[in-house]
Amino acid sequence: MKRIGKPVFFIVFVLILALAYTSIFGIYGENGDFDVTYIKGINDIRWGIDIKGGVEAVFAPDGKKDATDQEMESVKSILDLRLVSQNITDYEIYPDYSNDRITVRFPWKSDEKNYDPDAAIQELASTAKLTFRAGTSADGEELLSGSDVKSAAAGYTTTSDNQHTYAVNLEFNDDGKEKFAQATSTYLNQQISIWMDDQILSAPTVNSVISDGSAQITGDFTAEEATNLANRINAGALPFNLKIESYGTISPSLGTNALTAMGIAAVAALAFILIFMVILFRLPGFIAFIALLGQLAISIMAVSGYFTVFPSFTMTIPGIAGLILSIGMGVDANIITAERIKDELWTGKTLDGCISNGTKGSFSAIFDGNVTVIIVAVILILVFGPANIFSALFGVSTTGLIYAFGYTLLVGVISNFIMGVGASRLMLKSISGYKFLRNRRLYGGKKQK
Repeated sequence: MKRIGKPVFFIVFVLILALAYTSIFGIYGENGDFDVTYIKGINDIRWGIDIKGGVEAVFAPDGKKDATDQEMESVKSILDLRLVSQNITDYEIYPDYSNDRITVRFPWKSDEKNYDPDAAIQELASTAKLTFRAGTSADGEELLSGSDVKSAAAGYTTTSDNQHTYAVNLEFNDDGKEKFAQATSTYLNQQISIWMDDQILSAPTVNSVISDGSAQITGDFTAEEATNLANRINAGALPFNLKIESYGTISPSLGTNALTAMGIAAVAALAFILIFMVILFRLPGFIAFIALLGQLAISIMAVSGYFTVFPSFTMTIPGIAGLILSIGMGVDANIITAERIKDELWTGKTLDGCISNGTKGSFSAIFDGNVTVIIVAVILILVFGPANIFSALFGVSTTGLIYAFGYTLLVGVISNFIMGVGASRLMLKSISGYKFLRNRRLYGGKKQK
């Protein structure tokens, strides 16, 4: 067996503990008057309607407009996009084409404190028409519109007094790039105002011709306002104004104390797994538990938005079920490896040889089992994801729940490969290099004579 450096165990161990701590508690700070989230934790997870409850609203065309089926479908698609762009995957949209009504249900935000349904649904109903106009007047010549924008994202800008404020960065498509270059050339050293519907957001002075297809909306934004504005721009404008016919709150199906109960149950389950693995497999069992913590940490990261490349995810009961199933597969993977090592030890081979043969011999079984689950999880995500391919057969609510299950199952199995297969074997081969830990009984073998 190729020896792994002795410090590797402690390096991996500390890394896993750091990942576990930050994924659970997050890292927060302040930048002047702004609260800054550096790393998101469990408190930043948006829990599903079934766990935390949410909002139900019925929308109708404003001004008694008689909407066509095509317009109603367009409204449904834009509401879909707005919810998904906010990383809300546990939602339900039911259009009533005959009565021109659309019912929307979605969960509360992770940091919701006031639980005001009216405030929660306002951003969904807004038309979100973005325009660039000459001068600062509402009737100024329209130079560009939201259809010229390729993408929008929240970001930072630095003011003249070196203060950091939130802004929205825009990237124009090819047509928008040409229009913006022409507009900044025509109105050089003049103001071009940026409007959302009938509200002016910013009115910067053009200091130079901008031909790279980029622009920035500045204003007195909070982080949440900048993010919401970017989401609304990306989602586009509704074909007509919506009015709220009625709204209300939805109680969680599990009850208000469900999260606390699940947290206690999770801690108790992990403690039981630790005791079980250590009694049955001794040192490999302890290392397997450390790897399991790492697997759980990565799974939480993928849900909470810990990694900026992976947006936060709405966690539902089926999502938790997928996470639990993947943890079970992680335990199973380490049991297979530990059993193979134990079998090798009882043949009388050297400790290093037994660890090497045991890890190699168990890999194919673990790989085959996990790959088949990955294939199933990917199919569930593609078929029952935000596109709602099967919603006509199973309903919007059902498809969203199955998607949540597939997502957490996929993330859990991938993290099992990283931690349960990769990290645990590195730690085991590393720690076996210490002389006082080379007793075969620590690995499930016979008592040495």
